[in-house]
Formats: sequence, C-alpha cells, structure tokens
Amino acid sequence: MTSAVSTLILGAGAAGLMCAAHAGPGALVIDHARAPGEKIRISGGGRCNFTNLHAAPENFLSQNPHFCKSALARYTQWDFIDLVSRHGIGWHEKTLGQLFCDGRAGQIVAMLLAEARRAGADLWLSTRVVGITHDGQRFRAVLEREGARIEVSARNLVLATGGKSIPRMGATGLAYEIAHQFGHALTETRPALVPLTFSDAPFAALSGVALPVRAACNGVGFEEAALFTHRGLSGPAILQISSFWREGAAITLDLDPEGALYETLRADRQSQGKRNLTTVLGQHLPGKLVTHLAPALALAGNLGDQSDARLGAIVAGLRGWEMKPTGTEGYRTAEVTLGGIATDGLDSATMESRHLPGLFAIGEAVDVTGWLGGYNFQWAWSSGWAAGQAIAARG
Repeated sequence: MTSAVSTLILGAGAAGLMCAAHAGPGALVIDHARAPGEKIRISGGGRCNFTNLHAAPENFLSQNPHFCKSALARYTQWDFIDLVSRHGIGWHEKTLGQLFCDGRAGQIVAMLLAEARRAGADLWLSTRVVGITHDGQRFRAVLEREGARIEVSARNLVLATGGKSIPRMGATGLAYEIAHQFGHALTETRPALVPLTFSDAPFAALSGVALPVRAACNGVGFEEAALFTHRGLSGPAILQISSFWREGAAITLDLDPEGALYETLRADRQSQGKRNLTTVLGQHLPGKLVTHLAPALALAGNLGDQSDARLGAIVAGLRGWEMKPTGTEGYRTAEVTLGGIATDGLDSATMESRHLPGLFAIGEAVDVTGWLGGYNFQWAWSSGWAAGQAIAARG
C-alpha cells in the first residue's frame, strides 16, 4: 500500500522543520532519530545559539559565495528573532552578535514543531529510508518504520538530513547519496568548525590553558579565545580558522591581539625591572604558556636588562607564533560539514533542483557553511523558509 503526501522532507532538524512550517498542508517529515531536532538540543551548551545579529553573506563559505544571498536576504535573522519572540522565548546576546535562549534549547525545537503542526505537517520518527526513486511525475520512497516497510509517494522531496558531522547523533551522508543519485554534483566535504590536532602532542602540558588570540591562516583571521588541549588546539578562534585550514598549511597565533604588550612591558621595566622577565610576562599571559615558550624565545634574565629592541623581538615572537597542525579531530567533534551538494545545480531563490522539478536541498547538506556563532542555524532557517515558500506557492 502506498501513502501519498504532497511533500516528503527527509530530516527533522533545523532546516527540515523550518521547511515543514512553511510548505503548506500535506508535508511529511521523517527522521531515523527517536527525537526531532537533536543537534538543536545540544547546541550552544544546551541553550541554542540560534542566530547572529550580524548574519550576512560574507559570513558563509561556498564555492559560489553569491548563492546564499537570496535566501538570507528574504528570511533574515530579524525574521527568526521575531518568531522566537512571538513564541515567548526569552533570549540574550552573548558576544559578537551571538543570540542564545535564556532557557533551554528544547524551546526552539518545541517552537518549530508547533509551527510545523500548525501548517499541517506530520512527523514520523525512528523511520529509515530504504530507497527512493522518481517515476517521471512523483518521488517514491520505501521507508522502514516500526518493523514494517511503507511506500510513500510525494510530489516534492526535500533533502534536509544535514552533513556528516557528529555521527554519534546519527549523521550520515544520505542527502549526498540521494542528490548524486538524481544527477547532482557534490563538492569536497570535510569537517569544519573543528579542533586542530598535532601528531606529537606538543601542548599536552598546556591542556586546559585558554587565552584571547588572533588565529590566522591563508589570509583570514579570527580574534577570539584559543584553548590548548592534549591533542592540539580548540576554542572559538581555532574552530573558526579550521574552516580555512588545509593539510600542510601553517596557522599563526597572535598572543597579543590588542597590540598593547610592548608598551606594557616597557612600563613594567620601570616599576619591576629587577624581576625575572618570565615572571612579569606571566602577569599578562598564562604562566604555563610563558614557561612553554621560554626556550624558543630565549626568555631569560631580569626585565630591566632587556632593551627596547629585545622587548620588540619578544613581542614579535608572541604575535607571530607559527605552527603546522597535522589534522583535525574529524567529524566526531566537527560542528558542521564544509562542502556538500553543489550549488550550481540548485536555484538560489527556491533551493530547487535545476534539472529535476520537485527536488529540493536545504541546510547543511548544501555547499554553504557558516562561521561559528549562530550562522549555520540562520542558513537552516533561511534555506528551509525559501524551499517551503516555493512549495506552498504551487499549492
């Protein structure tokens, strides 16, 4: 027996639920997980960094940097903030425009489910896709649910299963497989917003040390916190730069991002000249880090014995600490997947396939990846809305 629906949405995450809320009645959302919106629930330390006040096309990576412009302009961060406020969900700004729920991330999931139900969508969880075909008019999906196989036919099919990041939560490459099956090209996929690792564990003794830095790679830099770990480097600045790093490339850490250390040390020389250089440096940088860097920078002697030129050389070393990661922690801890379904096969206004009408791809499955800080959720809302609007307009 075949069940007929207007739209079959694969994935009950941020993009899929947003699409369901706007696609009109008759949409069916399926997910192999036992609960919807699991990545939403764990995001932002359980408070969901649901968007960013500064969301704009320049905050996204793609082989076609113009592709995201239409959806982001037509459904903005202000539209989603309005939706959150209408549902009575309290929120606050942290740093750099990042918006979080005052309460728990589950409020965002509940809001999306309420919006999807209001639009007439249905939700099937613990449901696995066995196979999908297209008969020239409709998509036909064989699904496995509660031990039985069910066939569902749909006029529209929406790929919203995300990327490969965090496989312990069930992430797979399903959207890529289906897109490829229907003739869509894929761009290279790789872990993004992910800690960087080093083969010889050079920072094991610094594990847990954090400080503000500017991390740079391939001409791009981010000024946030870095965290030393047993395996390498993490923290917001490192996660950001990981999207731009490639194997064999070096990254540079500026440990004095405000550029005040040189003049500070010159002033300290007047008042603390008899103190050891490393002791005084430890007042401005983590002590363990100063000890770690002392051999490479030849940090020895009293501060009062250091000339201006010598202080300048020390600060230059601290501001240009270059290192070569050997890898990343991979999809296991990556917040998102870089790359995905190539945008040249999709309409940027509707997210619909250019060669198979009725097929849509949204969210992380598409080759559009945001910076850390709520940008990827905004892409989910914007692309999901764009696809939903296009589907609803057809009736």
